[in-house]
Amino acid sequence: METESATQQKAGLLAQGWGWFKALPEKFNTKVAEVSKSIKKLGKDDPRRVIHSLKVGLALTLVSLLYYWRPLFDGFGIAGIWAVLTVVVVFEFTVGATLYKSLNRGFATLLAGALGIGAQHLASLFAEREEPIVHGILVFLLAGASTFARFFPGIKAKYDYGVLIFILTFSMITVSGFRVGELLEMAHQRLSTILIGGSACIFISIFICPVWAGGDLHNLIASNIEKLAAYLDGFGEEYFQISEDVECVTATKNDKSFPQEYKSVLASKNTEESLANFARWEPGHGKFLFRHPWKQYLKIGAFARQCAYLIETLSTQINSEDIQVPAEFVRAIEAPCTKMSSASAKALKALASSIKTMKIPIAANQHVEDCKCAVQDLKTAMESVALESLDLLAIIPAATVASVLVEIVNCVEKISESVNELSQLAHFKKVDPTVSPEKPHLLHRGTVNPVLDGDSVHDVVITVHGGGDDDGHDDHLNTQENENHPPQPTKRRERA
Repeated sequence: METESATQQKAGLLAQGWGWFKALPEKFNTKVAEVSKSIKKLGKDDPRRVIHSLKVGLALTLVSLLYYWRPLFDGFGIAGIWAVLTVVVVFEFTVGATLYKSLNRGFATLLAGALGIGAQHLASLFAEREEPIVHGILVFLLAGASTFARFFPGIKAKYDYGVLIFILTFSMITVSGFRVGELLEMAHQRLSTILIGGSACIFISIFICPVWAGGDLHNLIASNIEKLAAYLDGFGEEYFQISEDVECVTATKNDKSFPQEYKSVLASKNTEESLANFARWEPGHGKFLFRHPWKQYLKIGAFARQCAYLIETLSTQINSEDIQVPAEFVRAIEAPCTKMSSASAKALKALASSIKTMKIPIAANQHVEDCKCAVQDLKTAMESVALESLDLLAIIPAATVASVLVEIVNCVEKISESVNELSQLAHFKKVDPTVSPEKPHLLHRGTVNPVLDGDSVHDVVITVHGGGDDDGHDDHLNTQENENHPPQPTKRRERA
């Protein structure tokens, strides 16, 4: 019996193994299809990623000539590998990030090389036994001081990568220079190859399909504001749904009917700060001049996130349990709350459009004033409601929504002020008021007989009678000639 059970177990394992092996090609094809779809989706979401990959490949191919081409290899030697490593390390997606890393690496290598050679010369003044001690002390002091400097917020935000490269290069030159005779030549070759690699990255990044961090930040802020407006647009009509013949109503609790894109605004702080930091390194380009006020975008983004948190509070109220709210209270606050949400949405849309087109937000200012008027209407409506006769616990959800909308109006006002300040700092274009010409009103559909050369010219008095006939015909046009001449018949075409 034991032999039969062991045989059955082996047969079962073999069957399972054969089934797994048989299904392996199908699983492989499914996995390949999933990976292909992911790659295709990644490229479609942002085609610039594909272009960036090609640019990195081009840069690596160019700097590899330092190894492949014999005359260049004879000049730089094995130090040419530093150009390849520089491209791999410093070539980033945006122009600003590439400039940030390239310039930091270049200046840090230059400074560290100069100090390394100076440290070598200083150590050579001491005895042979004391020389390694001097090297160790210098490495300890400069590496420790540089590492401590990285904790300063200003240095960490702008020059952290440069300080790190400085520590690495100084330590390598100082330590390796103790055993290497031709230190100056080694430092020169290494600095030259790093500059070649960095220059290749900067040139390709700027002149071949550039991706500007400043432009991405500009579009990101405008897009975030539009996402907030999309949630507030129509919020009042969706939330307050009242029937005239009921005493209590239930507010809409289906949050799925509202756009959820605003949630991405809550996690956009790191991206905005990173793009703003890289944008400072970029030269003037397109509609963004040199020293563009990128910090102002961070201020607008902070207020946008504050508004997004308030919208998250609204979303929490919508998802809460259904509570019967007195219809009298809801009817009192419905109109001002609806006006606040719609006016806030219009103001945010106008502000986003102003940022995109870089024009002064004149239309948004009027919508902000409408928001303030709606807040005053809400206060008046609250004063007119007899709260003593209502269940206070029942009106808390609707009152909370109204209170949050008031806070959103205040936040929209701050966003508007920040965008107006940005328009002054960035010199946004003025919007020329366009007056649409009024179409002339036709008083009469008739035929006009031309005056021939042989006809006598008479003075004509034209009298227009206001108001049409009861049967819908046009106003009569009466003509009266001079008393010395009899009136001529006027041809007139009746309107069908």
